[in-house]
Amino acid sequence: MTTPTTALTVEQLKPRLGQLTLIDVRSPGEYARGHIPGARNIPLDQLDRALPALRTAAGKNELAVVCAAGQRARSACAQLADAGITALVVTGGTNAWTGAGHPVDQVAGARPVWAMDRQVRLAAGSLVLLGLLADHARPGARWLSAGVGGALVVSALTDSCTMAALLGKLPYNRPRPGTPTLDDTLAVLG
Repeated sequence: MTTPTTALTVEQLKPRLGQLTLIDVRSPGEYARGHIPGARNIPLDQLDRALPALRTAAGKNELAVVCAAGQRARSACAQLADAGITALVVTGGTNAWTGAGHPVDQVAGARPVWAMDRQVRLAAGSLVLLGLLADHARPGARWLSAGVGGALVVSALTDSCTMAALLGKLPYNRPRPGTPTLDDTLAVLG
């Protein structure tokens, strides 16, 4: 059962920060580097595990979902809707929030981390280039490039990204010391 997702601009979000539950679906590394004040981190690839706590939280307050630019938040809202949980999507995400001059909270000692879409573009582009260059030394290696291209098409058609899920498991995308863990967030929400 999918329900329509309602958009919420950052200007509409700002006065409602203490009134709704804000979920940030970026990687823990992205979240630690800068998140909207009061946002709770539940990485998109962990959303299924968080559904019971999110259902409870939605019963108490309205939910809003944010990411860097909005794509992962829209995907999360669709997943929540399929589970019967209504949530607002923050249009433009954290990028729009900071672009409007609003402050972000950071976890002490957080290192700069590229946004996940940028990491995916670097990894995909590197693999395509590697496949094409390696084809000179080992004919047939260009099929690596074709495979990456095909995976990107599937990613666009399914609105999912296996590469982002894999990159999210790398050490620099994992929680830093001082970053609330998923279990911490679930305890607060539940």
